[in-house]
Amino acid sequence: LHLSLRRQRQMCIRDSNALAMLVLGLGFVLFVAYSFVLWGDLLLPESASLHGAKIQGLWDTTMYLILFVFFVTHPILFWFTYKYRGRKDNTALYQTHNNKLEVVWTAVPAVVLTALIVYGLQTWNDVMLVDTSNANKMEVYARQFDWTARYSGNDGELGKSNYTLIGGVNTLGVDSNDIKSHDDKIVREIHLPVNKQVLMKFRSQDVLHSAYMPHFRAQMNCVPGMITQFSFTPTVTTEEIRQNADVVDKVTRINKIRYDKSQELIAKGEESLEPYQFDYLLLCAKICGSSHYNMQMKFVVESEKDFNKWLSSCL
Repeated sequence: LHLSLRRQRQMCIRDSNALAMLVLGLGFVLFVAYSFVLWGDLLLPESASLHGAKIQGLWDTTMYLILFVFFVTHPILFWFTYKYRGRKDNTALYQTHNNKLEVVWTAVPAVVLTALIVYGLQTWNDVMLVDTSNANKMEVYARQFDWTARYSGNDGELGKSNYTLIGGVNTLGVDSNDIKSHDDKIVREIHLPVNKQVLMKFRSQDVLHSAYMPHFRAQMNCVPGMITQFSFTPTVTTEEIRQNADVVDKVTRINKIRYDKSQELIAKGEESLEPYQFDYLLLCAKICGSSHYNMQMKFVVESEKDFNKWLSSCL
């Protein structure tokens, strides 16, 4: 009798654990699906650069494939965990080898991953191996915890630079002996003409940073001791993207939160928060130190006429 009760208790525990696994597992799958409804509006809007559509296409293809596999395999996994829990009437199948199964579960992932890799390499070549002979040239300089930009002047060429020349007001280490540097312009805000290719060269003074421009689907590491570069063509001006329905909705929700917070601050006799306005931003995607979160620079995409006017006003 004691052994019988013990076995019944063990069976009850196994059934409870299997049921809990099924409920929690399927609940997790449903939560993942619901998260797209709950937070889907936080995704980036359409790309604001020429190459961005290709990057977005690669991203979407990969994510759709991953989600398809996830939503197919995980419910099956959790259901089988429950169905084949330990019971007297369940006998495990002992199978040492099956050539067909081996071929299927090896060949299918291999073909799919090969196709993704080929697609990724093709996208990489289309984005990175481009002609930049007619691109506007500029430099983005990173250091803890800010960015500085340098534009080439009328000669279309950036002057030489070297970290050994950093000192005093020469925070970028620009070589003043290089005649090409005499018309370079150093600014704290980036402006780009719409539909014009720009070649950005990146340097870092101290640690590894990563120049991340999410709305342009562009990112490049800034490595101390070397120059990296990335070229792209912005296709949507700042004013145009501010009219984008998704962006308008996000700005409205952010300002609602800021307004509520401002009311609390005013009640305490403190200064209220300014209303938020969307701007393109250059961010750092590397955890480069304590103020990493605040390392950002404003981007302005505008007409070529406005860009030339702004650049001519820079000292």
